Amino acid sequence: MIRHICTLILSFLLLTSINAQHPSLSLTLEGVERIRAGLGSVPLFDEALDKAKQEVDKVLGQPLPVPVPKDMAGGYTHEQHKKNWFLLQKAGVLFQITGEEKYAVFVRDALLTYAQLYPTLPIHPTKRSYATGKLFWQCLNDANWLVYVSQAYDCIYDWLSTEEQQLLNDQLFRPMANFLSVDNPQFFNRIHNHSTWANAAVGMIAIVMEDDELLQKALYGLPNDQLPDDLRDNDNGQIKLTGQKAAGFLAQLDYSFSPDGYFTEGPYYLRYAIYPFLLFSKALANNQPALDIFNYRDRILEKATYSLLNQADYKGVFFPINDSQKGMSIQAREVITAVDLIYLDGGRDPQLLSIAQHQQKVILTDAGFAVAKAIHQGLAEPFVPKSMLYRDGADGKEGGLAILRASQKKDTEICLVMKYTAQGMGHGHFDKLSYSLYDETGEVIQDYASARWVNIEQKGGGRYLRENNTWAKQSIAHNTLVVNETSHYNGDIRIAETRQPDLYIGKADQSDIQLIGAVDTGAYKDHTLQRTMFLLQDEDFEHPVVIDIYQATGATPAQFDLPTWFHGHLLSTNFEYKLEHEVMGDGHGYQHLWSEAKGNSTDGQAQITWFSDGKFYSQTSLANASDELYFMRLGANDPSFNLRRDPAFMIRKNAATNPVFISILESHGSYNPVEEIPSSPFGDVVKLSLLHADEAYVICQIQHKNGNTWELMLAQKDATAGAIHSVNTKEKTWEWKGPYQLIKTTNSNESK
Repeated sequence: MIRHICTLILSFLLLTSINAQHPSLSLTLEGVERIRAGLGSVPLFDEALDKAKQEVDKVLGQPLPVPVPKDMAGGYTHEQHKKNWFLLQKAGVLFQITGEEKYAVFVRDALLTYAQLYPTLPIHPTKRSYATGKLFWQCLNDANWLVYVSQAYDCIYDWLSTEEQQLLNDQLFRPMANFLSVDNPQFFNRIHNHSTWANAAVGMIAIVMEDDELLQKALYGLPNDQLPDDLRDNDNGQIKLTGQKAAGFLAQLDYSFSPDGYFTEGPYYLRYAIYPFLLFSKALANNQPALDIFNYRDRILEKATYSLLNQADYKGVFFPINDSQKGMSIQAREVITAVDLIYLDGGRDPQLLSIAQHQQKVILTDAGFAVAKAIHQGLAEPFVPKSMLYRDGADGKEGGLAILRASQKKDTEICLVMKYTAQGMGHGHFDKLSYSLYDETGEVIQDYASARWVNIEQKGGGRYLRENNTWAKQSIAHNTLVVNETSHYNGDIRIAETRQPDLYIGKADQSDIQLIGAVDTGAYKDHTLQRTMFLLQDEDFEHPVVIDIYQATGATPAQFDLPTWFHGHLLSTNFEYKLEHEVMGDGHGYQHLWSEAKGNSTDGQAQITWFSDGKFYSQTSLANASDELYFMRLGANDPSFNLRRDPAFMIRKNAATNPVFISILESHGSYNPVEEIPSSPFGDVVKLSLLHADEAYVICQIQHKNGNTWELMLAQKDATAGAIHSVNTKEKTWEWKGPYQLIKTTNSNESK
């Protein structure tokens, strides 16, 4: 009700006509004056300007190729139109900053060519998208084009004749805006990163053309889209939320983010969507100040930007959860834009300047100029990523994402990421209670991410491959428990969209002990999953260690598989195994797995050690004699070699009722191939013991090679801080207060 009233008030405020001053989207006349006054004295900005000049000057004096569209992503026509949107945006900015008309002429001539072509275009001949575009195979890329090109048009608008403005408005821009909105409501009128681009594209061109009706559509969506309730996109994602009447840009701000700024599709897609979110917001701030857009929903865009920057590893590479492409990082052009805009419009945080220093690029607006000037003045301070428990869902009640960071040595970090989020729309994976681990070298325990070669024409035209559904989304592709070789929610997105895990316990204060625990009662009909992970710093270990307790409870015996997708080369095990070469199953991702070796433990535990990027890693796990221990490799039933040949270790418990999986993972030592001398190639944990386990309590003991031990007591049913717990066994009675307690006993029998 409150949001509805606010929307009505904002609608009333926007009834006044747009009174555009050109340029007024990403650039303003006042900003241009500040830039011109400082040219030659701000090195980082001057470098960006010179680079843009060199790039655009290469194509001046010749017609810009505007081919008839026919190709998928990665093909010639797709890439040329994509190249064009970047060139035009840069040329428009160069005209404003330098005042040289050659750039305006270039933009005008290109736009007139597009205006001749666009009215003749049917929908793209590929017809392989739920919302097929005209210039591109999907409306999404048409919207990309319009977001960038609207900035170019804005920069030359007042330089054009009235006749040229009218022609471009009537033959190119207004038809394109209508095509992206009223002609494709399934693309425009939903909560999704695609629609954010659509809303921003239509809204930005509306401001340039001073079209109030279009701007209203961009902000509030289409009131009568007549779309069926369960319409789906190519990724089987839901088009309309339950009870949704309209979407629009303000609804994107309301429903795409949690109150913490977590984007439900994950950091890869927030990186992509942050550009239209912030560019359109900047345009609204310049032209519709009554909206007070940067203060909207408790400064949600600023929170989202910091959330994005915090969802990266030590090297600045984003955690590749959901349908991500690995390697995407804070160096992305969209993130450069976000850092600059939020620095200027979000309080000039000096920590953002260190991000910009790392990027070594700024955008060619007064925001980029302000960042470059502040860096030149020496105002940058280090950006310090935080341990965080992010909530998911618009109300913050749909699970979340835990990021736990710790370091015991300079220039090192262990970062644990545990995922208990909502589904993440069509881009989500069936990976509840999964985790990944990173250190300063990169991935240690990996998330597969997506099966896609973005914009690589040879691989499915740059689209998601079929293996994205048959492998990457499936539960076995992640570091989480799989029951009866069946993915969570039976691999059905319609079920997954209605359920999510619940936070049980969390502590992310970067102290000696951080932890995250969550419960999932919906992934399987007959079993509840509960996982608690600790990140422990202790002087007896070279680096922080991870303690993982994963329990399934239920009345029905089942097969339970827990894989560890380690990143590196296996060195040793403490158990014997036999080589084999068999496909692991026939569905839910198992059809893509080779079993390369199989063994059993003889001493109650299974330890593996591997090597990666100059460091050693060891995982010690509980393992009964009846447990099957597998070494697996990805790549079965993959005739086109679309999948990486990654290794994994898996513990399988057969015909189990309430199994408990416990592991401790440690990083240790190093190896320099030049010196050829390994340092600490063996782990410190010599024994892991289960002392007690039932549905309410788990107690385990860890023994270090120096003789010190740790007893960890965990309450699985009551996380109340003041609760008193007592567990009696034949050997001992354990008593503690609160959801957990860790007791260290040294060799001298002194307890800490």
